[in-house]
Amino acid sequence: MSIEAHGPGLLQEVKMADQSLLSESALGWCIFAIVFLVILSFCWVYIRKYQSRQESEVISTITAICALAIALITSALLPVDIFLVSYMKHPNGTYKEWAENNETRGQIEDTVLYAYYSLYSILLFCVFLWIPFVYFYYEEKDDDNINKCSQVKNALKYTTGFIIVCAALLLIGAFVPLEAPPNQNGTQWEKMQYLFEELGNNHGVPALSFSISSLTLIGMLAVITYTAYGMSVLPLNLIKGTRSVVYERLENTEDIEEVENQMEKIKAKCEDGRPLSSRDRRNLQEFEDKLQVLQRRGRHLEIAESHCCTKVGSALRPLKILLGIFFILFALLFVVALFISNLDKALHSAGITSGFMVFGTNLTNPLNELLLTLQPVFPLDYVLITVITMYFVFTSMAGIRNMGIWFFWIRLYKIRPKRTRPQALLFLCMILLLIVLHTSFMIYSLAPQYVMYGSQNYLLQSPMPPGNNTTWTTKTCDADAPQDECTVTRSYLFLHKFWFFSTIYYFGNWVFIGVFLIGLLVSCCKGKKSVIEGEVEADDSDMSEDEYVH
Repeated sequence: MSIEAHGPGLLQEVKMADQSLLSESALGWCIFAIVFLVILSFCWVYIRKYQSRQESEVISTITAICALAIALITSALLPVDIFLVSYMKHPNGTYKEWAENNETRGQIEDTVLYAYYSLYSILLFCVFLWIPFVYFYYEEKDDDNINKCSQVKNALKYTTGFIIVCAALLLIGAFVPLEAPPNQNGTQWEKMQYLFEELGNNHGVPALSFSISSLTLIGMLAVITYTAYGMSVLPLNLIKGTRSVVYERLENTEDIEEVENQMEKIKAKCEDGRPLSSRDRRNLQEFEDKLQVLQRRGRHLEIAESHCCTKVGSALRPLKILLGIFFILFALLFVVALFISNLDKALHSAGITSGFMVFGTNLTNPLNELLLTLQPVFPLDYVLITVITMYFVFTSMAGIRNMGIWFFWIRLYKIRPKRTRPQALLFLCMILLLIVLHTSFMIYSLAPQYVMYGSQNYLLQSPMPPGNNTTWTTKTCDADAPQDECTVTRSYLFLHKFWFFSTIYYFGNWVFIGVFLIGLLVSCCKGKKSVIEGEVEADDSDMSEDEYVH
């Protein structure tokens, strides 16, 4: 029966609902645009803060800013996705008039899905082509005898390996069968034809999903390595503060005098013209190297003592303590929510072959409940997820800065304000990009019900004795709900197509909790850090002393 048949009242109600949807959707996309500008500004300030002033390269700076911004914007799309599926239904579990049509719902879902297509395709382009090309291009630039054409040619040659890996991941994702062919006894050609038909019907979603999920495995390793440690070291460093710069200068002066005395004793052995033994020459060289480092520390401490930032930092000490307490409470909330979620999966999931999918809500997850409470008041949940994402970035950066960029036991680069080389900046951008990419899976682990269904409810028919009227009960949407009653977010469908990735993330979450607890213990045992922590080290051959002074 048509809408007009119900009279002008219902037609007017539908029009008002459509206008309400448009206004709410416009509000959502406007906030998304504002967040886009804020993210772009943050990335610019963030990268400019750490890039080297003497070795800065325009193309590497632009690459780092744009790639990190795209990753953060992709994460910012998640709450928009959740809001749209939640807004389709009333709190009592019934669909709103405009959403009762499957075609209307499909248009909204496709819009979000195409946004994910675009952003994830750009991320693949950055990871497998643009960032490697810029890195190798800058590496080739160190050779003074090479021209621009050869520089570009060599950079493309090395980048080809990344392109091959990307193509392999896309092909594997495209042809890995998610379901068995209907005709198991058919020929190989019929089975291949079925795979190609499935690829066409899915518009290449499995290929892109498999590639992105593979990247998030690397992001998971980075989260376990850097973010877990940064979540413990950042708040405790803020609470404990730094050592007194005056005391450090006095201590450094005493160390210089002691080294000079040791050098004088060794030199006194050859005053009568006798040559020094090989052992004494080696010791003298070690003392000379140590003296150079101590003298450089003295210059940096002198600058730090007179710098206005040191005085402002001392005045803001109470604020730093409060911020540190907030960060450690936030970290504990994360770990508790992650532990409860993993425990729920261990006790009530459908098993390892389902990716530890949980049917229904069995254990109360504080972060999941908080997001469900904030979700109806848009954009409070958006703000909270933005805070979570930025918290991941800050704690990851704290972990990277404290540890540096390592390849197994070899340290490749150091990350320091105003002194980070372009190659290290691109590595930093790549790591942060993969970490932010993994935050969507982390947020799902922290709040699975919120990420899958938002605040949707559905009506469940309750069995009644014969002769009584049927009663309907409002229930919260979960994995056990009827498929046509609850709309799943596009993010969940896109990123959870392959159960084995979810299984790996499940075990990775346990490792993350363990690394965080170990890092928390280590950070508690360590004393206060130096006011010039990490600025002067014995192997600073790649750093310029004049750069810091000026």
